[in-house]
Amino acid sequence: MDIRKIKKLIELLEESGVAEIEIKEGEESVRIARQSPTGMHTVQMMAPNYQAVPAMAPQAAAPAAAPAPAGKAQPAAAAGEHLVTAPMVGTYYSSPSPGAKQFIEIGDSVEAGQVLCIIEAMKMMNQIESEVSGSVRAILVKNGEPVEFGQPLFIIE
Repeated sequence: MDIRKIKKLIELLEESGVAEIEIKEGEESVRIARQSPTGMHTVQMMAPNYQAVPAMAPQAAAPAAAPAPAGKAQPAAAAGEHLVTAPMVGTYYSSPSPGAKQFIEIGDSVEAGQVLCIIEAMKMMNQIESEVSGSVRAILVKNGEPVEFGQPLFIIE
């Protein structure tokens, strides 16, 4: 795996506040975990034949996930609504290019498989598609904002 990609992963980890990230590329795997609030990291690379790499420090010191800010409550989808969450860490984009029309807006009807947004991760543009058909009730992030794995993006009813 390219060292530039590993450095970019560390930068994304620091920017997002996520405690740990693991990326698999073919038969290679990289796991980066935050060790302390000072920003130190452990980088573990596993070859395809290795079962596990022992940890350098006890994992109890690292939080399992970044806590949600106290001022922001996570939105919940009501009955009949579907909450679309981020499948990866990256930067959210609402349109295919700067100045272009947004993929969706509040009130738009969407079909299953329709592109809702793009999440940029490691200079790769990943199209996020709707899993359900329905109407867009809420867009929970702004263009250009960093998103975390599992962060709510849209509510579709």
